[in-house]
Amino acid sequence: MTSISDNKRVAKNTLVLYFRMLFMMLIGLYTSRINLQSLGVEDFGIYNVVGGIVVMFSIINGSITASISRFLTFEIGTGNIEKLKKVFSTSVTIQISISLVILLLAETIGLWFLNNKMVISESRIYAANWVYQFSIMTFILNLISMPYNACIVAHEKMSAFAWITIYDAIAKLLIAWLTFISPMDKLIFYAGFIVLIAFTQRMIYTSYCLHNFEECHYKFIIDKKLLKEMSGFAGWNFIGASSAILRDTGGNIVINLFCGPTVNAARAIADRVNSAVLGFSNSFMTALNPQITKSYASGDHSNMINIIYKGAKFSFFLMLLLGLPVIIESEYIINLWLGQIPNHTVSFVQLTILYAMSESISGPLITAMLATGKIKNYQIVVGGLQMLNFPISYICLRLGYIPETVMIVAIILSQCCFAARIYMLKSIINLNIINYLRNVYFRILFTLMIAFILPITAKNFTDNTLQNFFFIICVSLISACTSILYIGCNNNERKFIFSNILNLKNKIFKQKNDSNN
Repeated sequence: MTSISDNKRVAKNTLVLYFRMLFMMLIGLYTSRINLQSLGVEDFGIYNVVGGIVVMFSIINGSITASISRFLTFEIGTGNIEKLKKVFSTSVTIQISISLVILLLAETIGLWFLNNKMVISESRIYAANWVYQFSIMTFILNLISMPYNACIVAHEKMSAFAWITIYDAIAKLLIAWLTFISPMDKLIFYAGFIVLIAFTQRMIYTSYCLHNFEECHYKFIIDKKLLKEMSGFAGWNFIGASSAILRDTGGNIVINLFCGPTVNAARAIADRVNSAVLGFSNSFMTALNPQITKSYASGDHSNMINIIYKGAKFSFFLMLLLGLPVIIESEYIINLWLGQIPNHTVSFVQLTILYAMSESISGPLITAMLATGKIKNYQIVVGGLQMLNFPISYICLRLGYIPETVMIVAIILSQCCFAARIYMLKSIINLNIINYLRNVYFRILFTLMIAFILPITAKNFTDNTLQNFFFIICVSLISACTSILYIGCNNNERKFIFSNILNLKNKIFKQKNDSNN
């Protein structure tokens, strides 16, 4: 009975987050178009790479944030309200302390790197410094909000989470329009108003949590045992957080050093497209992750394994369903969306989505590992593999390889990390590797290969017209759906999907008949 209730809650939360992502995707893509037009290719690239320097200093915070989310969700699963209060207050204290450390690093090492090593034209270095300072403020405001965000997700209040993030998307669209008509330096104007959005969002998160969650009333306490426990977890998680930052932001900086800000703009556009597609898969995992942690906390390991299997499959299928049409028609979509295509943009978009597909399989595995708290060896091995992204990419670009090599390296290492994760989870949660590969990984791989055949064939026999564009999109969706249903899903999963479609159809017809009567 509990499992059925949990499944319904996951389904409801996923649906809420999907509507949120659909809305945010449309607004986000349109906002990026306006930003590119108002800022220009060079300033658009500068904003993304300069902000990335600040993100580099979030290595410390990344490890702590994962620790906060894990401990909050775990204590909700155990039902210990007093321990939950201590975890929250300790989390806020830690985030404030980290903010001060990051501020010190950013204003010394980061400022020196920006002005002495970054490839930015002399005429724009003044604006870049303003962007840098505003980015620090934005980052710190978002950092302090993390315990409040984590509480909303841990309590599975996804409707509130959705509304707050929708506000963020609408506000950024408004700022993009104001930037377009602003008489002052557009790059400085845009970065300054982003700080204002971060501040108001911080106030909304705090107010909601104070009114809805008992544990969110902050008190300055120092629980040495809890602090040691969370710090120990975060200490090992530091390796994984730093490797992820080196992979993403480090890749952007390497591209800037060898290729300049215009290629950074191409990578930034690819990231925008990928975020729109990845958001749907992430919505599913955001709804699912608390269930994995709570199942482990309550000792229901069989349910946790079941969620891991289904989570990996359906997270990938959602990525395939949305990513396949974008990969096939990426050039036409970008041209229709932006009206201009910076060099390397199309290939970056295609490779970035393939990378996101590769990573989507690992999402439930990562959550399961964090839920156990046994992450020392895991972070050494997987974090070590991810850290190879930065030096390998640097060497490849120094040897003269194309900028896209950065993403190709990331995809290869992503698969190596996946292999390491399932091998290590075998001994930690008794994950059956053979069973997992047979029922999840190989089904996913075969589904991916079959899904690509029909749309690629159709694309080769059609021209780039609007009519053919919609035709290819339809072919891609049909091919993806068919492959997912009849290759990716087993009999029980197919029956579950068809029964839910039938139930939805019956509800719609019933509502229609009731309204007519």
